[in-house]
Amino acid sequence: MGYNAELADRIRLSLSGRHPREVRMFGGLAFMVDDRMLVCVTIGGGTLLVRVAPERDAEYLDRGARRAVMGKGRSMGEGWITVDEEALHDDADLRYWLDAALEFHANGSGKKSKPAKKTPTR
Repeated sequence: MGYNAELADRIRLSLSGRHPREVRMFGGLAFMVDDRMLVCVTIGGGTLLVRVAPERDAEYLDRGARRAVMGKGRSMGEGWITVDEEALHDDADLRYWLDAALEFHANGSGKKSKPAKKTPTR
């Protein structure tokens, strides 16, 4: 069973001005901007994995999302949430979750920092 192609098409349309790169990830299709994941349409039923600001995590969980898990019951931690397909029926709902991911992205969060270069000693 693959990811929900219709949901992926809706995301492509919504993010078209940002030129996302699509990558197979987490058993689904992730949408990347500036080499950082915004969302991922997961395999088997159309759930959406969303990367959000950890400090707003509880707010998003109150809105109907749930904590993302990897494997059997292992939480991915604050800032990783899953939104079920039923909560993504209309474009306004999808836009809400994409905006949450874009807000996190705009703050530069989730960027892997490069280790400082070592200067040679003599």
